[in-house]
Amino acid sequence: MSYFQDDDKNNDFLKNDEISKTPLQERLEREEQELQAKRHKKKGGGSKGGYFFSSLIGVIIGALLVWLLLPGLVNQMPGTTSSNSAANHNTTINQVATEVQTDVTAAVDKASAAVVGITNIQEVTSGGFWSPPSTTTQEAGSGSGVIYKVEGNKAFIVTNNHVIEGAKQLEVTMPDGTKEEAQLVGLDVWTDLAVISINSKNVKTVATFGNSDVLKQGETVIAIGNPLGLDFYGSVTTGVVSGKDRSVPVDLNGDGTEDWQQEVLQTDAAINPGNSGGALVNLAGELVGINSMKIAESSVEGLGFSIPVNSAIPIIEELEKNGKMERPTMGVSLADLTDVPAFYQQQTLKLPGEVTTGVVVTDVINNSPASKAGVQQYDVIVEMDGQKIETAIDLRKHLYNDKKIGDKLTLKVYRQGKLEELTLTLTNGNTL
Repeated sequence: MSYFQDDDKNNDFLKNDEISKTPLQERLEREEQELQAKRHKKKGGGSKGGYFFSSLIGVIIGALLVWLLLPGLVNQMPGTTSSNSAANHNTTINQVATEVQTDVTAAVDKASAAVVGITNIQEVTSGGFWSPPSTTTQEAGSGSGVIYKVEGNKAFIVTNNHVIEGAKQLEVTMPDGTKEEAQLVGLDVWTDLAVISINSKNVKTVATFGNSDVLKQGETVIAIGNPLGLDFYGSVTTGVVSGKDRSVPVDLNGDGTEDWQQEVLQTDAAINPGNSGGALVNLAGELVGINSMKIAESSVEGLGFSIPVNSAIPIIEELEKNGKMERPTMGVSLADLTDVPAFYQQQTLKLPGEVTTGVVVTDVINNSPASKAGVQQYDVIVEMDGQKIETAIDLRKHLYNDKKIGDKLTLKVYRQGKLEELTLTLTNGNTL
């Protein structure tokens, strides 16, 4: 029998005692180890199998986490793209396109009911050698107009002068298809604007004037009108403001000579015959221009023009008030110096060789401001109020845009080769 005491000597004894085990003790220890091994297997197997099973579970869980989190992590990494980010980008584009489309449709809903069709009916004389002449009326053309004001039982419509020019009768087609007889209120050939009126009983809405001065290049605009006549009534085209403050030369009397430079907005919204006088509106549905013309050449596309509403409003108000535009006049007839052959420039006008541009006075009206100031036939105007004058268009623009009735006007003219200065007082009249 052995005793275990807590000292170094007894420990040495135990060690020595473990070395010298009896066969019985060794057999009992082996049985005890085998029993413990069996119990361990019942609890989960050996250490090797346990480690494998734990590793397998870890791999599966890790794979699930990567599958769930990887797309979000990739989208957050700089410079990476994924199907999710592409889908989000496409969604944004679609949202913007939908918003623009919604703005356009809302603008059309607001403005289209104020746009009408205008039919120009003129007298036509027929008859021949064997029958007496007879006069009938027939449709000579059609265009568009914009209702901008209702006052009492009258509704006022702005359109182009060339739409109503020469008309014996005017007929307005309303958005609901009803017809109204129209009366001419006033017209102005120089700005190509006219005002007519109808009974207001069937008028549902009027256009709201916008501000054409704040338009920007690239801004969306919408043209509403009746291209090619009433068969395409109320057509809508969209585009952008292609340019502002454009000057387009126009021939007002059909003689093949440019008489005036029209100040216009340029747009690529489709404007065709019949659109003239119709509305150009912004995305707020506000009237920003009166559609007027386009460049009609086979090699040109998307080059339409509209009279800015800020330029049109003073003309409209004057036409309502007086039926015409009252402008200052000099009382002369003119021709561009460049149209005069060089022989006559030297022999008749006796101009110095360095004078190559200017405006020739071809006639002076009696008792006119020019006549009273001493202007003579064949004087060559080269300067007005210190501003160089090269063409008749330059002269008209200065006279109509910068001067008023009653203003003083200083001219510099070449007369028989000598430069002279004259001053006249402008009055109202129908000629230059």
